[in-house]
Amino acid sequence: MSSDGFSIAPARPGRGSPIERATRLTLRAAFGIAVLALLATGCSPLVLLNWANPEPAHDRLEFSYGPGARQRLDLYRPKDLKTSAPVVIFFYGGGWEGGERGNYRFAALALVEQGFVVAVPDYRVYPEVGFPGFLEDTAEAAAWIHREVASHGGDPDRLFLMGHSAGAYNAVMLALDADRAAAAGLPSSAIRGVVGLAGPYDFLPMTSKTLQAIFAAPDMARTQPITFARADAPPVLLATGDVDSTVYPRNTRNLGRRLRDLGAPVETIEYSGLGHAGIVIALAPLFRGTAPVLTDVTRFLKARS
Repeated sequence: MSSDGFSIAPARPGRGSPIERATRLTLRAAFGIAVLALLATGCSPLVLLNWANPEPAHDRLEFSYGPGARQRLDLYRPKDLKTSAPVVIFFYGGGWEGGERGNYRFAALALVEQGFVVAVPDYRVYPEVGFPGFLEDTAEAAAWIHREVASHGGDPDRLFLMGHSAGAYNAVMLALDADRAAAAGLPSSAIRGVVGLAGPYDFLPMTSKTLQAIFAAPDMARTQPITFARADAPPVLLATGDVDSTVYPRNTRNLGRRLRDLGAPVETIEYSGLGHAGIVIALAPLFRGTAPVLTDVTRFLKARS
């Protein structure tokens, strides 16, 4: 186990991010022939989760929140909304090196089924930007959604952040670092709560050369969400799998303990037998029996809506 709390394999051409490699293995067990067919065409195996998803009645809108090619987002909403709905902004993972919002439609639609308006932003990644560039995009996307979502059926006063892996880092960092949110025009009071799935929150010292390049900063402590833990943080749900070998569960345990010691409202969950990809895959209908991730996330969000 490395001291930085990660087990990151070097990227290999054509293999994709760690989440996609792990997803490929999980899906192959359930859909062997279909996955092999997708791989033969060069598609991400995450596409299969979207293809296999019975879709709720919904609208999907696409917007730009900044001038860059990766500063775009998809907004999903239940069809024929009668009243404004609470809003969840979902940030995907990919080691801050990749990812694509369209691959996570299954996660967005899982929350649309529960009555939420859901935004899934892309954001700039390494090597185009390192820290804090992806956090700047996280904040800009959230601020844009807070300003504009009322025109599309969402309630800006009931705004939640959520993410998986590197996306959980982005979401939790924005929720805890009130100065960064305010600099983008997002009042910290606007964030009703945050959900982190298998996120890295406390991973110093960094031994990975990749992480050292991504997080080159004068004060490394300020790259860590745990540094920004505060008593007046918005409510936090941190969940992980106890066999996650990509982002070790101690990240969740350490941040949860720090917030709890400060008196902040925090809940931590460890799912038995669940790994790094499994915790987000459990949002897809065909895999919800592996762990009650959607049930727990929905309970947390609705209790604060």
